[in-house]
Amino acid sequence: MTPDARTRERLLAAGRSLFGEKGFRKVTVRELAKEAGANVAAVNYHFGDKEGLYREVMQVTVNAIRETSEAARIAGEGQPPEVQLRRYIGVFLNRILRPGAETVHKLLIREMSDPTPALDDLIEKALRPRIQYLAGLVSAIMGVDPSDPRVMRCVGSIQSQAIMYRHHPGASKIQRVFKPTEDDIDVVADHIATFSLGGIRAVAENRLAEASRGRARRNARASQSARRH
Repeated sequence: MTPDARTRERLLAAGRSLFGEKGFRKVTVRELAKEAGANVAAVNYHFGDKEGLYREVMQVTVNAIRETSEAARIAGEGQPPEVQLRRYIGVFLNRILRPGAETVHKLLIREMSDPTPALDDLIEKALRPRIQYLAGLVSAIMGVDPSDPRVMRCVGSIQSQAIMYRHHPGASKIQRVFKPTEDDIDVVADHIATFSLGGIRAVAENRLAEASRGRARRNARASQSARRH
């Protein structure tokens, strides 16, 4: 590797670390150069400017998310949707808890909470395909169209359960029973899958009751409105 290539790699590593810790806007070019052991001009030389470096760092994040989604899809390929969901959860949890994955998670959270123009690429190329894949599995299990609002609520519940384990260090005081060993991750993945499948089926069976509650709420609002007028 040439000296220029090494400098470029160090700048990318510095970007992943600093942008993940502080977000795009709070990181200066001087900080990036110092972290990488390079001069300030190196950022412009290799990436055009700080935004160019950030775009390349976020592309690494997009690639990591897509690779995880593809690995999960392949793991369940050709299987019934229930099995595909189990495979997805197993692969996803193992990927987000493996060493080094915290960097991708931090960058993702930072971009979602304080978005930049890079958010569009992150959503369209990485997050939307993942959500659409999950929505397809959930809708197949429920026997409804993917546009059914209950599908996305179930998808959100599945993702939230898994992401909870990609916690910050302080959360370990609450989650004392969980250690991110391979065996423990598999146990948790199986729990999330079993819990999710039970929940999905319950939501599907609860359709009539949900419709009845919706009518009751609408009638109550109409009654209140009539009394006010």
